[in-house]
Amino acid sequence: MRIDLHTHSTASDGTDTPADLVRHAAAAGLDVVALTDHDTTRGHTEAIAALPRGLTLVTGAELSCRIDGISMHMLAYLFDPEEPALLAERELVRDDRVPRAQGMVAKLNELGVPVTWEQVSRIAGDGSVGRPHVATALVELGVVPTVGDAFTQDWLADGGRAFVEKHETDPFEAIRLIKAAGGVAVFAHPAASKRGRTVPESAIAEMAAAGLDGIEVDHMDHDPDTRARLRGLAKELGLLTTGSSDYHGSRKTCVLGEYTTDPEVYGEITRRATGAFPVPGTGGV
Repeated sequence: MRIDLHTHSTASDGTDTPADLVRHAAAAGLDVVALTDHDTTRGHTEAIAALPRGLTLVTGAELSCRIDGISMHMLAYLFDPEEPALLAERELVRDDRVPRAQGMVAKLNELGVPVTWEQVSRIAGDGSVGRPHVATALVELGVVPTVGDAFTQDWLADGGRAFVEKHETDPFEAIRLIKAAGGVAVFAHPAASKRGRTVPESAIAEMAAAGLDGIEVDHMDHDPDTRARLRGLAKELGLLTTGSSDYHGSRKTCVLGEYTTDPEVYGEITRRATGAFPVPGTGGV
């Protein structure tokens, strides 16, 4: 089985619609794909309706968190999307995305960059607006050559000249909310140092004690030495280890199935989840 447990659609900051994403996942030879848009489940219905026969969808979301001033992401799998407390927290984070993006536009204008809110809003479309949409605007204007080049201290990286903070959930609260909604919690790309400061291993140990289920080990932002270190840490802490592409369509260079999750780990995730079940494809349109 080929299992990719971290992808994004136009419901947040990917460039594939949810329907196109599952079709592309099937074409890439995946057996299981998780749709984990940022702080939203809006793409799930469309993805399920289009789900090709032979492909299973894991419903999920990637929650924006912050600990000790460090931004981090928590992958939530197979939770009840209507559970009130987790739904309210996701809405709180999403509602703060618009003023935050508008604040980044204002800072960029102060730096002499002629980006507009209308431009960023057009790029985001119906998705949850975020830094990648602002970064895409910078690419359109020729300020930077690629989206990745916008995530530096010169521009949009944490603490950068045009960075603006937003509401982010405490990860211990995120774990509690995910578990209460019947879901499984996995720390996304925990050692992605190119993105900024990373969470210390001591904090990961505390999260493990608080109910964290796993950490994403096999990821494009982790080199081989980092993956080996994280695998050892997971073994020490009794955490599951996942792998995934973090696919964003054309917005990033990663491809579907670039990294995958072991079938036994996937089976354990489905056994632990009580909020929702994987959805088998029936030949959607």
